[in-house]
Amino acid sequence: MSPRFRLLPAATIAIVGAVALAGCKTKGELVVDESVGVTAVRGACPAIGIPDYTGDITLFRGTGEKTAANIDLVATMTNVKSQCNDGGEGGAKVFVSSSFDVLARRTDTAGARQVQIPYFVSVLRGGSAVVSKRVGTVTLTFADGQERAQATAQGTAYIDRAEATLSPEIRERITRKRKAGEADAAVDPLTEPDVKAAVQRASFEVLLGFQLDQAQLAYNATR
Repeated sequence: MSPRFRLLPAATIAIVGAVALAGCKTKGELVVDESVGVTAVRGACPAIGIPDYTGDITLFRGTGEKTAANIDLVATMTNVKSQCNDGGEGGAKVFVSSSFDVLARRTDTAGARQVQIPYFVSVLRGGSAVVSKRVGTVTLTFADGQERAQATAQGTAYIDRAEATLSPEIRERITRKRKAGEADAAVDPLTEPDVKAAVQRASFEVLLGFQLDQAQLAYNATR
């Protein structure tokens, strides 16, 4: 099962294809300048995302079958927010703080109850390499007779600023303005293998979701 992500806005975003951003001039994006050059202003702050199938969790009663009639509790991660402090040009680390809400509903409302659900905050580099992972717990408190509960959780992550920064040589190759008629005027620098690899290495995401076991992940993927 290949992971996919719902990326959310951050202070800046990773470099993406210039064509999709033509006409925009927003910090952290690539823009085409009159079709003969690319302007790149790329920050070190990562994108934030929830991997597919990890933003929801379903708990079942006992060891019974995984059917709708046997559901004990369902919870959803929502309202994800993040703050990024890239430490300025002299900072060695980029600090990312994230928060999110968990909305839960239980089927049996008898009695007061607390439920603890584990979640993770991980840093992904280049779309596949896990740099770090932290696991926390969010506690949901149900009053007697209460069907729904809500809680807020937080997570933090650090990224090496040097690893998230393109080298001056790669940056110059991407941003150099090309005049019409030049041999490389029609060549997208992001398609050159070494440039593409450098951009990928410098691209980070902070991912968060519920810490699911294989059975829970399979249930989310197939329901």
